[in-house]
Amino acid sequence: MLLEAIDIKKSFGRVEALKGVSLRLRPSTVHAVLGENGAGKSTLMKIFSGVFKPSSGTLRIKGEDVSLAHAEQARVAGVSTIFQEFILLSNLSVAENLFLGREYRTRFGGLDRRKMEDESGRVLEGLGLSIDPAIVTSRLRVADQQMVEIAKGVMRDADIFVFDEPTAALGDREAEQLFGLVRTLKAKGKGILYISHRLPELFDLCDEVTVLKDGQFAGHFHVADTNPDQLISTMVGRDLGQLYPSRSEEASAHVSPALEFVDVATEGLPGPVDFSVGANEIIGLAGLEGQGQIEITRALFEGWPTTSGEIRLFGDAIRHSDPRGGIRAGVGLIPEDRKGDGIYPTLGVDRNIAASLLPGRGLFRLAPTPKDEILKQIGKLNIRLGSPSQPIGELSGGNQQKALLARWLLRGVKLLICEEPTRGVDIGAKSEIYALLRNLADRGVPVLVTSRELPELIGLCDRIIVVREGATVAEFDGKSVTEELIMQAAVGGRTQ
Repeated sequence: MLLEAIDIKKSFGRVEALKGVSLRLRPSTVHAVLGENGAGKSTLMKIFSGVFKPSSGTLRIKGEDVSLAHAEQARVAGVSTIFQEFILLSNLSVAENLFLGREYRTRFGGLDRRKMEDESGRVLEGLGLSIDPAIVTSRLRVADQQMVEIAKGVMRDADIFVFDEPTAALGDREAEQLFGLVRTLKAKGKGILYISHRLPELFDLCDEVTVLKDGQFAGHFHVADTNPDQLISTMVGRDLGQLYPSRSEEASAHVSPALEFVDVATEGLPGPVDFSVGANEIIGLAGLEGQGQIEITRALFEGWPTTSGEIRLFGDAIRHSDPRGGIRAGVGLIPEDRKGDGIYPTLGVDRNIAASLLPGRGLFRLAPTPKDEILKQIGKLNIRLGSPSQPIGELSGGNQQKALLARWLLRGVKLLICEEPTRGVDIGAKSEIYALLRNLADRGVPVLVTSRELPELIGLCDRIIVVREGATVAEFDGKSVTEELIMQAAVGGRTQ
């Protein structure tokens, strides 16, 4: 057994973060750790990584009891952790990062960069990576920086790799590259602990799953013997029933167009883009990453000038030419980069809900919103917080997302754009967000969604529009479409 955690407990003052958790990691195994936000996943991983010391319990690595008082002890014991925030020095080269703290020296005492680069190159090549070891790390893509973090563990002869939400900032192709590297580590006999909210990738990648709830062990499963519904109900402690709510019969009968893209092309969007959104519909934009989905949503929200065709909102051609105009026209946007473009992390939840402009898209301004209306939305959307003035950056991803929804509900939004509506959101909050979006559509507020998770688009949307090279190329009914059909259209294959 590579790693054993036996009855691990951890308290922060009076708060019990872990209440007796046990877990076993075998060689050549990818072991997922699941749970809602606050379940204790990150605390447990930080104990394995030497960041936290358990209050009680036994930690055993390769059969020997260990006490990891700090991160370096964990590394010496053979544990390599790839956190969401990478621990790389951006001004150093890849090779210098890989050898940080154990650099090769010339006989004159200087850095032997050639030797470090040669050895780094062999390790990177052995992992199937085409990364120049001499390049400055700041010039690498996020995905390649993550690969360098993994290579650091390999070069330190780590046997245990801990991945914390590794695909959160990756596109589809980059995620596939990561999965290939994880499989390579598994084939070399390594043990991998894998935290993720994305169930589809767990079923593709993992062998075993341990579920935590409220700081306690809730269940252990072999992936081959379980299913998403069982894992979800174990995580949340209740049966979520139907994860994706159906349209009401009344809403299904009303499909008058609220939004129309008519043979649209703009600078940055070759087109033609041609689709409509009914007043009671949730419509999804699907396709490979970078094919124009986000450009379509921004052309609508920001009012990009068209080189051909027309964008119509409630029957009239849009006249706005910036985000302010989009907001005045009744269009709301929940952006894909929630932290960078959606919230003001250091401001309170109440001030974020009242904000009338988006970060990076104009000066901050509070809308004249009565406090009781804000409190009403906080309660209505079940936003879990300590107080309305609590900095929104301290909330979970799901509660941040619900606060952004509250912002637009208070403004009486007429059409809502959701780019990656549940990115970084746990499964319980996903269910709530899906229900909120469906309720909006049923009330006549159409929703336009982009998502890299095809099961989410299929489960949530009434129709799915496939985008390829800046043009709409196929349309499918959400009730009958399959992932295979969407991907065939996305890559240019036959869809019959």
